[in-house]
Amino acid sequence: MITIGVYWFQTKHWSGSEFGAIFSTLGISSLLMPALTGIIADKWINVELLYAILHILFGCIFLYLPQVQDPHTFFWIILLAMLCYMPTIALSNSIAYTLLKKHQYDIIKDFPPIRVWGTVGFIAAMWVTDLTHNKASVGQFYIAAIAAIGLGIYSFFLPPCPPLKSKAENASFGGRLGLNAFKLFRNSKMALFFIFSIFLGGALQLTNMYGDAYLSDFGKQAAYADSLVVRHSTIILSISQISETIFILAIPFFLRRFGIKQVMLISMLAWVLRFGLLAYANPINGLWMIILSCIVYGMAFDFFNISGSLFVETSTSAHIRSSAQGLFMMMTNGLGAILGSSVSGYIIEHYFTSRQGQMQWQEIWICFAAYALVIAFLFSFLFKHKHDPSALQEIKEAGA
Repeated sequence: MITIGVYWFQTKHWSGSEFGAIFSTLGISSLLMPALTGIIADKWINVELLYAILHILFGCIFLYLPQVQDPHTFFWIILLAMLCYMPTIALSNSIAYTLLKKHQYDIIKDFPPIRVWGTVGFIAAMWVTDLTHNKASVGQFYIAAIAAIGLGIYSFFLPPCPPLKSKAENASFGGRLGLNAFKLFRNSKMALFFIFSIFLGGALQLTNMYGDAYLSDFGKQAAYADSLVVRHSTIILSISQISETIFILAIPFFLRRFGIKQVMLISMLAWVLRFGLLAYANPINGLWMIILSCIVYGMAFDFFNISGSLFVETSTSAHIRSSAQGLFMMMTNGLGAILGSSVSGYIIEHYFTSRQGQMQWQEIWICFAAYALVIAFLFSFLFKHKHDPSALQEIKEAGA
């Protein structure tokens, strides 16, 4: 996710609009596959076995990627890989919840310390790819493939998580896909929230798409060619994931103090700051801007995802709550990701790339910052939500 931009632009020299299509595969596969594989796991196959099979298939597909020599074929191969990979995010949560409940652990207390190792793994993958000098080579695909196949083989030996057929039989196909929650669009407040989720979801992947390519591009300038940022751009960007783990711990304080709407607005303004800092940064005198932008990322990413999830939790009835959470994820990781990746790729190629093929990074980041600022401005005036500390307390007590 982080380094494929370097491979795309600096090694293959393919176009920006085609790169946007590559990242849209995350959104496309997020629309249906997690729910479909959830149905399969609920009715016919152990969760850990399905999880293992999908990771091995993903790894095998990635082993083929280095052989692809044209961007159109690359898109279809990546899409096939993402159709296997994206469902594993939800399945890993299901495995964890099943085993924790089976052994009578407190999910609210014990799951987050387990889940945080996923972020640690994200950081480790970035460091390994960087330190082995594979951020611009096909080696990154081999690293991903070997890790995925290894995880798949390991997963065959996890404790069994058998299908919960009764649960599946009581849920309609539409309900399992989250379609029941679409009735929430009848409520103007909820409809507005989901619309903003799409537009902010469009911003969530922009720095994942272009961040490493941007930092690596400084290597074309003699003054920065041997700088730490250019040599280890992926490690520098991993500060963003480290920041995520810190800001997760700060969310309860901000929610109690400011409320859900203000925390979501803080997230949007953090995106403005994130993009704005990158627009004027450089690897030497502006290194502090790069570091600060990575720190701000944790606030920008976590605050909207978690506060948005809590808004859904406190604004929907119990019988539709799971579907509503699925709809929230569909808006951000599905439609939002497709919108952000496709539109940004088109705009960059047609308006912010010189005739010599050089990307005009300062203008790109300013454009992204302006986009996030407009979203924040509209959200602050159009979205009405009163801070209710008692609603958050009810969630805490329910999970205790």
